[in-house]
Amino acid sequence: MAKTLTFSEALDDSEQYSKRHLLLGNGFSISCRPDIFHYGSLYEQADFSSIPGAEKIFESLGTRDFEVVIQSLENAANLIPVYMQGSTGIADLMRSHAATLKDILVGTIAKNHPDRPQDIDAARTWACKEFLYNFIGADNNKSGYVFTLNYDLLLYWSLMNDENPFDEDDLNLKKNDSFGNDENNPSADYVVWQGETAAHSANIFFLHGALHLFDAGSELQKYTWVRSGDRLVDQARNAISQNKFPLFVAEGTSQQKKSKIRHNAYLYQGFKVLTSNAETKNHCFFIFGHSLAENDDHILIRLARGKFQKLYIGIYGDPASEANKKIISRAQWMQAQRHAKHPLEISFFDSASANVWGV
Repeated sequence: MAKTLTFSEALDDSEQYSKRHLLLGNGFSISCRPDIFHYGSLYEQADFSSIPGAEKIFESLGTRDFEVVIQSLENAANLIPVYMQGSTGIADLMRSHAATLKDILVGTIAKNHPDRPQDIDAARTWACKEFLYNFIGADNNKSGYVFTLNYDLLLYWSLMNDENPFDEDDLNLKKNDSFGNDENNPSADYVVWQGETAAHSANIFFLHGALHLFDAGSELQKYTWVRSGDRLVDQARNAISQNKFPLFVAEGTSQQKKSKIRHNAYLYQGFKVLTSNAETKNHCFFIFGHSLAENDDHILIRLARGKFQKLYIGIYGDPASEANKKIISRAQWMQAQRHAKHPLEISFFDSASANVWGV
């Protein structure tokens, strides 16, 4: 393996390309709050003790997606009396289980996440904004896009926070995420996705959704802290009680994730923007906080088979560690996917040297 660069050295090297893009993985959140963000799927973290045998419901539907299970239970509860007269007890039990699963979902989300933006120290948020400036600085001629695979709110909160804890010039970041006022309710506690046209001017994409994005059926709503002031747990509980489910792709294989992305206009638009920029020859990409695991191959293969010339991958700790050996091996797999006409060069940088949340 070639020398591991510092983040600063990687940035200097990337000056030869016209645009820089950033793909974030869970290591971005772990480096901020390792005490709570070392989590797997919500299903694996959930406590189902209040519904004995709940796992069998998920298994029978072939999913670990709470929304699918809850809606299936509610739909079945409405249909059972039609086909089985006198079976209201079963229907009531299904509705009860659906309501309990909603509480379990809210509780699982809450225990894995800070309540409010203020729970993250302002100096740490500033350091994060300095990191992001390299990719979406408004007066940075290399500015491109930030794509995240995380569904937590740390990126959103960092972009939203305008507090400056130092005697320094403010950092002007491009924060457009293609959400804006609901024309029918402009003073609502939420804003709505403005559609594919607006997405063309966006710079931030939550490729797997996020906990502040709720599917309201006819529209995708983004709940905003500055308008509501509600804690995350209260925001989620209120939305879910109205059958508005947080939009995130947190469970399953790469193929299952890809299927959900293709069936949601917002997620698919982000996927297309990533693909389009991966096809642009004189661009480069940085990956921070991602292990290149196979369950995200639906994203990684777009990068691997693109035409951009250089990929910078962050690794944490000893390059010879087993975890980093696997990352390096997977990076070589990505290189092997490239067409010979558009070879992919890869450099590794020390993730810790990026100081994403401060020293």
